[in-house]
Amino acid sequence: MIILNKKNRTTTSIKFGNGIPYISFNALEQTGMVVNAFSTRQGGVSVGCLESMNLGFNRGDLDENVLKNHKIFAKAVGFPYENIVTTNQTHTTNVRVVTKEDCGKGITKDRDYSDVDGLITNVPGIVLTTYYADCVPLYILDPVNKAIGLSHSGWKGTVKRIGDNTLKLMNENYGTNPKDVICCIGPSICQDCYEISEDVANEFINEFGKNNKILYNKGNGKYQLNLWESVKQVFLDAGVEYDNIYTTDICTCCNKDELFSHRGHHGKRGNLAAFLMLK
Repeated sequence: MIILNKKNRTTTSIKFGNGIPYISFNALEQTGMVVNAFSTRQGGVSVGCLESMNLGFNRGDLDENVLKNHKIFAKAVGFPYENIVTTNQTHTTNVRVVTKEDCGKGITKDRDYSDVDGLITNVPGIVLTTYYADCVPLYILDPVNKAIGLSHSGWKGTVKRIGDNTLKLMNENYGTNPKDVICCIGPSICQDCYEISEDVANEFINEFGKNNKILYNKGNGKYQLNLWESVKQVFLDAGVEYDNIYTTDICTCCNKDELFSHRGHHGKRGNLAAFLMLK
């Protein structure tokens, strides 16, 4: 099982529902306003390299297995399976406003949208859902206006600031002030595991400047990228208070026996998922 060290014990907890493990952010849990969860590989019915809690429909799994895994996980965490709303992730910065009519899209009925990497809502009971295997989940709670956002931030989404886009759309629709929100940066690949090429590094330099916390130059045309620090900077630049940003240090690649990692499993893997619901 994932080992929570001194740092991430204060940020996240490993919880169990019906024996199924999942990761939860303490700061979100303590508000009493939301249900939040991030899945592990354990407790599902998928087999082979997808063993066992694969939540991705695009990984070569049987749809019936993926649907059953969603049902198992929903029951374990305690949210309504039929109210799940999923993204159609293509590494964009597009964020969709979700309403009650969207419940079930991607699970019990077809989506009527595409190229969506983030979701927001202010409707209680809707389960926002995004998918991962190294990219960064962004959980956002506006406790003042009672609204939430959940976005998928890979390197492309990060450098193009999907976190900022999510906050702006929440402001436009719900009056969200970034100074009020709680932002949580979820399990994803760490800097030590994430080597990138010079062309990708240059995009981050152009966007964030030469920030040693974000990029480590290995001196051979390769860099190590810190997505956690990059996303944190996006939130700070958007006006989020420093003390309201919570970053786990659970790396998907370091914990590839417990979590799916695209790099760690060389592409032969299932998908993890993040879930966020207003109570």
